Amino acid sequence: MAERDSNGEQEAGGSRSYRSPQQMDTEELASKMVYIQNKRFYLDVKQNSRGRFIKIAEVTPGGHKNRLTLSMSIAHEFRNILGDFIEHYSTLGPTNPDEPPPEDRRASLKTERITRDNKRYFLDLKENQRGRFLRVRQQQAFSQYNQDGRPMNPPQIALPAQGMVEFRDALTGLIDEFGQEALDQPELPPPHVIGNRRPKQFFLDVGQNQRGVFLRVTEQTRFYRSAVTIPENLWEEFAEYLKTTSDQMDDYYEQLGKEKPKLDVKSPNAEGHGEEEFAVERRRADDYDDRAEEETKQE
Repeated sequence: MAERDSNGEQEAGGSRSYRSPQQMDTEELASKMVYIQNKRFYLDVKQNSRGRFIKIAEVTPGGHKNRLTLSMSIAHEFRNILGDFIEHYSTLGPTNPDEPPPEDRRASLKTERITRDNKRYFLDLKENQRGRFLRVRQQQAFSQYNQDGRPMNPPQIALPAQGMVEFRDALTGLIDEFGQEALDQPELPPPHVIGNRRPKQFFLDVGQNQRGVFLRVTEQTRFYRSAVTIPENLWEEFAEYLKTTSDQMDDYYEQLGKEKPKLDVKSPNAEGHGEEEFAVERRRADDYDDRAEEETKQE
């Protein structure tokens, strides 16, 4: 007889597939299931050497599974932002199924983003022929493809708007029971982004683990992503070197008789991205939505 794991996945005969050592060290602390319209949402609190996190799995009637993982600090912020979406949704008038869909179906009724723990999330309240829904999508460093060449769906879920309150209540219960430790910790410095994604972009994120506080500098282009981690005890030395070198470069260009080059593109703010990049990310996500809706009609 098939057994379901914590994410709603079926495992024939109770047998389990191969798991990496890190996955085997992951402990499940709690699980909740929320049924909204014809979808099931599984919220699992798990813990490994990096700390506690919440794994969300969306299971559609056709058996498709979409997953999203939130650290506890991100889960706190997501829960709070979800309240803003619920309030905005309550101010909207009822939908009329007899009315034709809006001309610009890609437009969002409300948009937010989360930038934390070296991760970026896009939240869009949208509307299609089936109603209103909240799409939560995690940014990928680059496009990934299946063996048949088709692009893989990014980590994302589509939550029916009428179930946002029930979903938030379930999430709040898990956070209150297992996430207070993350909430009680003092806030680390906020993330920052330097550059523009078209040529090159750098994400600066301050984090903490069992070894102490660190700065992760992530270099990202359209085709690759790499990162380096700098322990806190070396920050001053790096900062002093950059300051000294910057002053020396002023003298260098002065001797050359040239003006020091300046960045001529708008650098995103600490929230994570420039508006142009957000527009690109939304278009990519909308393409996945259109494809998923077409697959649903064919089922």
